[in-house]
Order: sequence, then C-alpha cells, then structure tokens
Amino acid sequence: MRAALVVNPFATRVSGEQLARVRGELEWAGEVDVVLTERRGHATELVTAACRRGADAVVVFSGDGVFNEALNGLESDVPIGFLPGGGTSVLPRALGLSRDPVRAARQVAEALAGNRTRRISLGRVNGRRFAFAAGVGLPAEVVRRVDALGRRGDGRRPGDLAFAWAIVRALAERGGRLEPQLEIEGHGAGICAFVANGRPYTYANRVPLPIAQDAELEQGLDLVAPTHVRRRSLVPTVVRVLSGRVGGARFLSEHDLDRIEIRCDVPLPLHVDGEDLGDVEQAVFEAERAAVSVLV
Repeated sequence: MRAALVVNPFATRVSGEQLARVRGELEWAGEVDVVLTERRGHATELVTAACRRGADAVVVFSGDGVFNEALNGLESDVPIGFLPGGGTSVLPRALGLSRDPVRAARQVAEALAGNRTRRISLGRVNGRRFAFAAGVGLPAEVVRRVDALGRRGDGRRPGDLAFAWAIVRALAERGGRLEPQLEIEGHGAGICAFVANGRPYTYANRVPLPIAQDAELEQGLDLVAPTHVRRRSLVPTVVRVLSGRVGGARFLSEHDLDRIEIRCDVPLPLHVDGEDLGDVEQAVFEAERAAVSVLV
C-alpha cells in the first residue's frame, strides 16, 4: 500500500512535530509520500497528481478548506482520509474520527490496513464539490467577513469567536430586519440559504451546530432557508437555525434533495465548506450520491 499524505503546513494544528507523529502512525499501514501545499488551490493539483501516479490512497492533514480542495482533485475512486489539522475540522469529526491528529492518523492507518471505508455522498454547486456545508447570502457573508480579518503571522485563521462576532455585526448592520433576497425554485423565497450534505453543519468549539437535523452523508442535500425575520424575532430565529429547530411558517426546510436551484435578486456571496467562492446571481446545487470512499 502506498498513500499520498497531503499537508497544509499553515493549518492551525499542523506543526513539524505533529506531522512526524502522523506520518509514523500512517507508515504502520504502508509507504507514505508527503507533499506540502504552497498556495490556495494547490491541494487539488497534488491530489490529481497522486491519483495519476497510482496512489492506493490519499490522506489529507489540514483544515476544511484544503479538505475541500482535495475532494475536487480526485479523478478516480481512490479512498481518501481526513486528519484534523484546522481549528474546526468539521469533516473528520463528522466522520467520527478523533479530534487529536495523531489518534485520527492511527484510526485511518487501521482503516487502510483493514481496507475499511465508508461510501458517502458529496454536494456540488456551480461545478464545485463540497463535503458537508454550503450557503448563499448571510452564511457566506460571515465566512467572507472572517477571511477579511486575515491570518496571523503564523498563517492561522481567526477562531470561533471571530465567526460569532461576524454574525453579530452582519445582523446589526441590517438593523435586525431581514428581507427575502433569493428565490428557491419550487420552494419559495428566502432571506438566505443553508445547504447541508451532512450533520453537523459546523461546530462552535466542541458544540455541534446541526442546522439541518436530518442531513446524512449517505443521502442527498438538505435545505434550510429563513423566509422572514423582524427585530423582535431575530434572536429566537438565530437560535432555532443554529440548533436545527426550523419547522413552521418562518422557514423553508427540505430533506434529501437531488437538485436545488437558487436565483438571487442581487449578487450574493456563496461558500462551500467555509471557502468563499465570490458573489453569484444563480447557484445550482446537485447531489453526487455515493461519490467517494472515505477511510474511517
């Protein structure tokens, strides 16, 4: 067995010492070729190259942004594993792996040795794959606001508090009143759209934020879209969205969809797995069922 280990050296929890320990665990299952990302989008190229060289597996040690890049680089049905190197690392946690990168590497090595995989679905929006979450409007605006804060001198992104503050500022600037800005074909108008490929949508430190309670990695896409919010209902609405309690007339909520088409009244931000894809006037989401084999 020969695995390619793709590493983002600037991820929050990646260090030379951690990388050496992770590599040691993986080498228990076979040979490991380590390659480091150097720029945004580089992981896509590295994973594609590894597949073309005939790697038996790909393992990614990074945060969710580079996990997303890696999934977009898969050209063949090569099993892929994810080690939590980011501050949040939603995907490996959602797959049941340890939050500790070395322990997670041991779990992935055992999966490699035992040829143990789990077949999951992916989402795709406007041609870009995503693993667990995407959004149009407010959820993507929050991602953009945090990105605008930049990275620290060591290359790390701001943490969960920065995301929470970005939500507060985005809502405050609207005066607590949110109006529909997009139309979801066949479902109705919404203020913004959360599209989930699994559960949870994200984490706040150790707390999972489900948003779409019924979403499963083996199924299609789930949709949650608030339809209207007023000042007096702002806080309860935010709490209901984050906790996944989105029934009733104030929300559009759909489960296990193959396709979601969204048209925006004005260009709105789009994100996938916490990565800003810019402003869009239209977003077409599609489910890729049973798309990849993950090492678990």
